[in-house]
Amino acid sequence: MVNIGVLASGRGTNLQAIIEAVEEGRIEGEISIVVSDNPDAYALKRGKQYNIDTQYIDFKEFKSREDYDKKVVECLKEKEVELVVLAGYMRILTPHFIKTYKNKIMNIHPALLPSFPGLHAQRQAIGYGVKVSGCTVHFVDEGMDSGPIILQQAVEVKDDDSEESLAERILREEHQIFPQAIQLFSQGRLIIKGRKVFIKEVNLR
Repeated sequence: MVNIGVLASGRGTNLQAIIEAVEEGRIEGEISIVVSDNPDAYALKRGKQYNIDTQYIDFKEFKSREDYDKKVVECLKEKEVELVVLAGYMRILTPHFIKTYKNKIMNIHPALLPSFPGLHAQRQAIGYGVKVSGCTVHFVDEGMDSGPIILQQAVEVKDDDSEESLAERILREEHQIFPQAIQLFSQGRLIIKGRKVFIKEVNLR
């Protein structure tokens, strides 16, 4: 079982999908803490509904991003977190944070990376005129949405799509592949070699 810490800034719909996967046994692990930089994040309420420890940490109380992240890391270490999951977390992690949890931080992005990194990925996809977009679960490195890719799921871009309609369909797929990636980590099946993530097959014999 893997001990999971979730960082979230907003609604927390991916957090909800992960909670349900844990409850249903699709993830062999538990969420020990939900941390947010936003006191009004609905993700905090979702955590409390399932008796998960929640923590709001106010960035304004710290002199720097580094000091803030040291506090977040401290909270995660207190809970003996083994995997950090970014579920709509809007802060860029500092090198100290990433080094502390090297290859143990997962993020999900609403595009098929390396296409359309950063904010407003769905708007970028529609504006560029792609026929297929989707979502990507990846390990976090010090770049912007640039870490090794774990899983991807394609979503068709329809001619009449708006940013909102495309985002809604992509989000449904996010809720599927994020728990899958976490379970693969929990099972020790993810092998990182350079930029590539290999998934070990399960021997059923």
